[in-house]
Amino acid sequence: MKHFVQGALLASLLSGAASLPAVAALKEGQAAPAFQAEASLAGKTFPFSLAEALKKGPVVVYFYPSAFTGGCNIQAHTFAENYDQFAAAGASIIGVSLDNITRLNDFSADPNTCAGKIPVASDIDGKIAKSYELTVKEAAAGRKDSRGVEIDHGFAERTTFIVTPDGKVAATLGGLAPADNVAKALEVVQKLSAR
Repeated sequence: MKHFVQGALLASLLSGAASLPAVAALKEGQAAPAFQAEASLAGKTFPFSLAEALKKGPVVVYFYPSAFTGGCNIQAHTFAENYDQFAAAGASIIGVSLDNITRLNDFSADPNTCAGKIPVASDIDGKIAKSYELTVKEAAAGRKDSRGVEIDHGFAERTTFIVTPDGKVAATLGGLAPADNVAKALEVVQKLSAR
């Protein structure tokens, strides 16, 4: 009887786990929330509008935890290295994090990260990330970036959305290493341009 109760309990726990929601984040086919934000390109601020960007073609909206951290540096630099291929497929790119615009001015101009090619937007209160159903974690006291500067903001989970001109999510890319995330995003926009 004891084994039966344990087995029933285990089965109950497993079925409960199976019914838990998958990782949050907007899914393919859902409407991508339009947003406007202060952004930076090559160290200069400008007002970014997703609606305006979508008039020109698909937009790769990539959320990342923080400027000047290991994985985010790699991801930004990989996007910059592949910028021409994204442009050839008719897609534009916008990075989004909870960094303030001053940090993003430095990040967008740094030759080792965005290299003046990739714009990045400031979502200082995490509202944009949350509208895309992403988890936002609070700032961790004493955490420093790759330059040794303290990070005083929260972190959105690394997730990339490919948004088509009709405002729909064509793909949601999460759980990938930074460079793999970029490679997959490029693959998606190239398939879209081939249609």
